[in-house]
Amino acid sequence: MSDVPEPHTGWTFVTNHARVLAAIADDRHARIRDIAAYCRLTERAVQKIITDLESDGYLSHTREGRTNTYRIEPGKILRHPAEA
Repeated sequence: MSDVPEPHTGWTFVTNHARVLAAIADDRHARIRDIAAYCRLTERAVQKIITDLESDGYLSHTREGRTNTYRIEPGKILRHPAEA
C-alpha cells in the first residue's frame, strides 16, 4: 500500500465501503492510517466503515500485539439484490 493513488475529482462507481474492503483484501495487516491514505479518506471515516463492515458480518479482526489482522468473510452475500 505504499503507492498512494492520485486524487480524483468527480463521481466514481465504487463506494467508500468497497474501497476500504478492497484495501483490506490487498493487505489484511494494513493500518487504518494506510487504508485512509490509500482510499483518500480520513482515519475516522475508515474506522467508521470498518465498524459498519464488522457489525454486518463482512469483516472481522484479531489483535496481534499492537496490530490488527483483518479477515473478510467470503461467503457473505452483498446487501443490494443486484449485487447478491
